[in-house]
Amino acid sequence: MKQRVLKAFLSLSICFSVFTYTSAHAQSLSDIHKKQAENDAKKQKKNAEIKEVQGQQDQVVRELEKIESNLEQTKKDIQTKKTEIDNTKKEIDRLKDEIAKIQKRIEERDALLKERVRSMYESGGAVKYLEVVLGSQNFGDFLDRLISLNMIAESDKALLEEQKRDKAQVEENKKDVEQKLESLNAKLQDLNGLNDKLKVQKEAKDRLSASLKKKETHLHEDVTSIEEKNEILAAQEKAIKEEIARAKREAEQRKREEAARKAAAEKAAQKQAAEKRAAEKENRQAPAPAPAPKTSTPSVSANFIWPTKGYVSSPFGTRFGGSDFHPGIDIAEAGSGNPIVAAADGTVARSYLSSSYGNCVFVSSYIDGQLYTTVYAHMSERMVSTGQSIKQGQRLGTMGNTGHSTGQHLHFELHKGQWNYAKSNAVNPIPYLH
Repeated sequence: MKQRVLKAFLSLSICFSVFTYTSAHAQSLSDIHKKQAENDAKKQKKNAEIKEVQGQQDQVVRELEKIESNLEQTKKDIQTKKTEIDNTKKEIDRLKDEIAKIQKRIEERDALLKERVRSMYESGGAVKYLEVVLGSQNFGDFLDRLISLNMIAESDKALLEEQKRDKAQVEENKKDVEQKLESLNAKLQDLNGLNDKLKVQKEAKDRLSASLKKKETHLHEDVTSIEEKNEILAAQEKAIKEEIARAKREAEQRKREEAARKAAAEKAAQKQAAEKRAAEKENRQAPAPAPAPKTSTPSVSANFIWPTKGYVSSPFGTRFGGSDFHPGIDIAEAGSGNPIVAAADGTVARSYLSSSYGNCVFVSSYIDGQLYTTVYAHMSERMVSTGQSIKQGQRLGTMGNTGHSTGQHLHFELHKGQWNYAKSNAVNPIPYLH
């Protein structure tokens, strides 16, 4: 009767153990699906933000193209005006030469007219002309002299008229050149002002474009981070399923071992009972039989072994004056080739190269119905692959300095539950290590 009760109790214990594993697995998988849904929602939001930023970038690019087009046109206009100014300056130089020539003619005429006036003053002016006419020897000579006098008078008149025109032309040419040059300089000044304004606008748009590109880059990094989180969560989900299978296999194995132990104990008890009955029948005294060996179901210890040799260079918790939370411990040791081993039995949830963790391994373990996740980061190499079932003490890789690391060490995390990006399940590993 006692044996039947014991057998039933052990069977219920094993079933309850499997039920506990299954319930814990189901809860963990539910949490993972919830986190994945949250990450998908965040990813959709980030993608919407990226699309909005890209739209803003397109608008800025169009505005920049317009500004650059205006700048190019302004540069052409400035070059045209500079060419016109150069041509005007050449024209000014030419006009200056003409003005100099005209001025020289004016000076020569001034000298001639002054000489004529001086001669007239010395000879008595009009009286001299009269003497020339009256001194004619005959009528023909008179006509010749009169014609000559008329020609001189006409020449003097033409000389004065030409002098007047040349002076007026000089003044007009000077005025035109000065006005044209002033107008061109004013236009050039306006164009230079527009060019400076467009440059300022372009610099502002370039800064905005750079800012938007930087923002888009950060958003893409966030999306990449979310994708990496989803990949880790998906890997954990698969590892948990593997752990479920492993837990069932181990429970079945323990059940078979327990049944074998029970059968052996019953056989031993029956043998002892038979021997006792035989001894009593023969009325012989015999020493009390040895008690049947106690049976117990072995369970995996919740303790973890140290994943490598060395000293703790950075502890768990806040550091750098409280500005940073360290979700694990850093174990460092001088030298190279330091092996990294599994702290407990489990399934490799993910073995990959991360931009932050470097060469890293995530291991999911179920110990006494509790899910644990261990993380081994910054290794120089990895020796296990995703989905692989591992044993405590099995080598995972080699200590290194990959990812966001400032020296050779192992970054080791222990999560009581599944790993998540917030590291909310992280616990101090040291009390668990032996």
